[in-house]
Amino acid sequence: MTDTDEIRPPSTLPAFLSLFTSTGTLICCALPALLVSLGAGAVMAGLIEAVPQITWLGRNKELVFGIAAAMLAISGLWQWHARSLPCPVERAKAAACARARKVSWIVWGLSVAFLVIGAFFAFFAAAIFY
Repeated sequence: MTDTDEIRPPSTLPAFLSLFTSTGTLICCALPALLVSLGAGAVMAGLIEAVPQITWLGRNKELVFGIAAAMLAISGLWQWHARSLPCPVERAKAAACARARKVSWIVWGLSVAFLVIGAFFAFFAAAIFY
């Protein structure tokens, strides 16, 4: 058996990409709401001065959330598909494969939580609190 014939564990890349996109939802909507509610409006103004792209994220929140949700769906489908892929027979590699799968599901779950928190602040918090 050559190295190219070796069974490879599923990649954690989709889970980390979904974490990256769902973190964008927190930056666009949850972070400004948190800073302003804590009375740190000046910090938020300084943050917008340093990183003006945050306002673009806030103005285009439907697009940001749509992309994040699509990435999460693709990542979840990939994770679901990869759950039944074989791991290597070798004990150390099999343990690494199982650990990578577990980490991928944890990261994916964290991504979903970030998306839900961001969606709450972007679409529902203003209607509830104001």
